[in-house]
Amino acid sequence: MANKERPIFIAVAGGSASGKTTVVEEIASSFGPNEVVILKHDDYYKDQSNLSLEERKKTNYDHPASLENDLLYKHLKALRNWEAIDKPSYDYVTHNRRRETTRVEPAQVIILDGILALEDARIRKLADIKVFVECDEDLRLIRRIRRDMVERGRDFEGIIEQYLATVKPMYHSFVSPTKRYADLIIPNDFSHSVATDLLIEKVKSILKK
Repeated sequence: MANKERPIFIAVAGGSASGKTTVVEEIASSFGPNEVVILKHDDYYKDQSNLSLEERKKTNYDHPASLENDLLYKHLKALRNWEAIDKPSYDYVTHNRRRETTRVEPAQVIILDGILALEDARIRKLADIKVFVECDEDLRLIRRIRRDMVERGRDFEGIIEQYLATVKPMYHSFVSPTKRYADLIIPNDFSHSVATDLLIEKVKSILKK
């Protein structure tokens, strides 16, 4: 690496379907292909191979306890020390972690994308920049229905049931309260370009130093 200073770590949180991934991808597109590493918090859902598919479907995936943050914390520390990791991956169809892992090499910019990216104090402490993407609740639900039906093979009734049972109440209990930890809150009801551009310029200025 040309720059051996510690990588910049950005944690991006916000409600389900708030547009976090879009913001993350826009940040990443402003840098070279080997300058950014993106970690999806969803990939760190705990392994549930000991449960049946029906039992796995009932798991509350919007609760902090569903995530293996100990492993994520270990991986983030490794990447910040310019060490490669073997990242797990999550299968939305089987509701379980895949057996295969993905080798991830370190980079100058590390981005964590997840609804609960700011919930764990250890991860917040590692983050150089903490971002919360905010979006109207009704709009997030519409986006979630569209995404889960098209990309994740879910049916409409199941999406609504999960939203009312866990997604909405967990947002108010665990996700929304992390907004107070954010250095930057990005409104994403319609456009977020100004806030995202400011964030990108901030990261670039840090790298130049």
